Amino acid sequence: MASAIWFVLLTIVAFHLSAVSSGDVGINYGREGDNLPSPKQVIDFLTKNFSNKIGLIRIYDANIEILEALSGTNLVVTIGVPNEAINYVASSQDAADKWVQDHIITYVRKGVRFRYLCVGNEVIPGILADCVEPAIMNLHNSVRKAGYDFIFVTTAVAANVLGTSYPPSQGQFAPNVADVMSSITHSLYSMGSPLLINVYPYYALVEDPVHIPFEYALFTSRTPIRDGHLEYYNLFDAMVDAFVAAMVRVVQREDVKLVVSETGWPTDGRIGYAITDYARTYNNKLREHAIVSGRTPRKADINLEVYIFAMFNEDLKTPEEEKNFGTFYPNFTEKYPLWR
Repeated sequence: MASAIWFVLLTIVAFHLSAVSSGDVGINYGREGDNLPSPKQVIDFLTKNFSNKIGLIRIYDANIEILEALSGTNLVVTIGVPNEAINYVASSQDAADKWVQDHIITYVRKGVRFRYLCVGNEVIPGILADCVEPAIMNLHNSVRKAGYDFIFVTTAVAANVLGTSYPPSQGQFAPNVADVMSSITHSLYSMGSPLLINVYPYYALVEDPVHIPFEYALFTSRTPIRDGHLEYYNLFDAMVDAFVAAMVRVVQREDVKLVVSETGWPTDGRIGYAITDYARTYNNKLREHAIVSGRTPRKADINLEVYIFAMFNEDLKTPEEEKNFGTFYPNFTEKYPLWR
């Protein structure tokens, strides 16, 4: 039995060393809908029909039905500690150890290929902000004690943690979160973990259409926006590099790590902006950019790892605009050509 477990672990380690050696694109699998297929149906569909196209998946909690379905598959998994569990895992090392035992160790032994363990989603700023770093540190200790040096503990933040994002080279954390984000950035850097960032050119565009050209948000601009010696042909790269600048400003080193844990474009919602044609253009251009280029103007070594939001429309999400980011219908047909 012990030798079998070690074989599984060695296989997982070898897989992770090669899983994201260049730019790659995965998918966010959320379940805030009342018309969605079962987790087993979803994972079976991805592994049988898109095994060569979608190799990375992000889930937002440790749902047992999903974890059982993922067991023994080749999908590389980002698993979330749900917001409501952050206080618990931050409270003590024993609490974190138990969470990891129940949701990570148990399923690594069943062949789930975890890559990132993400503490919450967009909880900074907020009432849980001060709990995030203790939770990260406790969980990091837990996975390292288990011998899983291929699992990186982190958190996911939105663009609202930046106080300055333009030009990208001037990126810095907002004053109201500067202390907590600086401390987390130092911790992640020391652990070799990336910061997960949710980047939405769509929202930047609809909030400031006067100063942001449509083409720049949709990856179709032929005219760059210059920032010193760097040229930006799309808003996505500029937003990512603003995070890079903010992190570099904290650790005073260029070799910071980031993963784009969410990005996408809705097919319905804001009139004139949220339409299928734009969603198809953005997500296809994004996917091509990540896989072919795999870098941003500032970060030639980033090996872009991007997760498109989302698998399905989720009709129980709020606000209304967040309901229509899905790239598949519940019957598993694509809304528009993207993943083939």
